[in-house]
Amino acid sequence: MSARPAIRDGLLICSGKYHHIDFARLELLALFQEHPHHRIRVEADYRGVEALEATDYLVTYTCEVVPNEAETMALERFVAAGGRWLALHGTNSALGYRKGEGWYARDAAQPFMELVGSQFQAHPPIAPYPVHVTQPLHPLVAGIERFEAQDELYLCDFFGEYEVLLHAEFNGETPGFVRSDWTDGAKRPVMYLKRHGEGEILYFNLGHARGHYDMRPLMDYYETIERGSWPKPEFQELLRRGIRWAAGELNG
Repeated sequence: MSARPAIRDGLLICSGKYHHIDFARLELLALFQEHPHHRIRVEADYRGVEALEATDYLVTYTCEVVPNEAETMALERFVAAGGRWLALHGTNSALGYRKGEGWYARDAAQPFMELVGSQFQAHPPIAPYPVHVTQPLHPLVAGIERFEAQDELYLCDFFGEYEVLLHAEFNGETPGFVRSDWTDGAKRPVMYLKRHGEGEILYFNLGHARGHYDMRPLMDYYETIERGSWPKPEFQELLRRGIRWAAGELNG
């Protein structure tokens, strides 16, 4: 008789602007349910991090949601003490808009962005692009072949040391954003690991989702339903591995 797996308590923070948050939340909860011994608490913002000391792992899918100073310190303590954090898509996004100029990254919650390891700056118009496996022997991506994503290709500033597992290539302009020139020829990290103290953060920036009513108050009705990488089997497999990694059930 095999040993029963230990219960793993997870915290999911899922909320934000300009995305179909309900869709993403349900997709993630379905993946959590593949592990009956995982008990998931769902919060809409970072106030829930006050109970991180009783949490085994953290998953975030947010956009324009950033913690205050005390909440950032709680996140830092959690990771430094050995916690694992799977940060998805817009977790590193804090945008503002200047009329006549476009969207820009606000100087908001800089210690939080430095802890995560990156801050979103811009993305080109959504179009298919290849995602390359940077480290094919790493357990989080082993066996995954290069695949095509039709997603927001995040272009970011990065902080500290990190280990890139997936990357894309983009060399061009990003209309609609204040920082629009991305012609430096650099590879664009899509998934990376960042160590902090005894713990780690796994950032995976695919996963865009938008429905008809997600651009309010900018517009009442958005014509196109966008599901990004969610239908891709490679994306689903990478999420499954990310959850197992965060729960301490996959080394890497």
